[in-house]
Amino acid sequence: MANPSPSQPIRGTHVASLQHVAIIMDGNGRWASQRGLPRTMGHREGVEAVRRTVKAAIELNLSYLTMYSFSSENWSRPREEVDYLMGLMKRFIRRDLAELHDANVRILTIGERDRVDAELLALIDEAKDLTAKNTRLTLTIAFNYGGRNEIARAARRLAEDVAAGHLDPARIDADLFDTVLDTAGVPDPDLLIRTSGEKRLSNFLLWQAAYAEFVFLDAYWPDFGREHLEAAIAQYFERERRYGGLAQRSSA
Repeated sequence: MANPSPSQPIRGTHVASLQHVAIIMDGNGRWASQRGLPRTMGHREGVEAVRRTVKAAIELNLSYLTMYSFSSENWSRPREEVDYLMGLMKRFIRRDLAELHDANVRILTIGERDRVDAELLALIDEAKDLTAKNTRLTLTIAFNYGGRNEIARAARRLAEDVAAGHLDPARIDADLFDTVLDTAGVPDPDLLIRTSGEKRLSNFLLWQAAYAEFVFLDAYWPDFGREHLEAAIAQYFERERRYGGLAQRSSA
């Protein structure tokens, strides 16, 4: 697959452009287990895969990349593993923030702030503030995130506005609902990739992925690199997105 020039969006036969790729990064633990290593080693190697993927996304001229880092259900994992994951997030921000900023990457996060320690929250806020005006790539980290929870919080916010007399219920539609989601202002993903061979959403972007194309790869996340991203993009361009309409008929 030829690389697009930096000034051109990725294009295909049936799809005008590819703006936004979302990724469920799965398989760190199984990658480590196959090698007789502790699960923490899989998570550490998974961070290297994040770095490779962000670099590839920039080179391939994507505008948005969203990565499922830590779900709201992951708190049920052993305390030692959770603490290690929190530490990885802190080290990633400290080590990579300057480089991401220099690369003109804007950093966003989606998910709740509850249960996240103050030091990590401060680092997240620093990253978002520093990169707020960057325009090359928007990197969204889903951290302490769950799709159902996001939808419930959005509905509650609209209900509160209705109860306070600030919102007519008749005005509530899908477009308005978009504005109260964590992802407000970010376009829906065109392509959603999941690694490790599992074929489910696992509570990720349930609203936003309504018309995304799904690609499931057998590779475990620590092995993920540019070649996997390009392979998934190639599959995307082989498909025709109809959004509930009819397939385009050939003019021949």
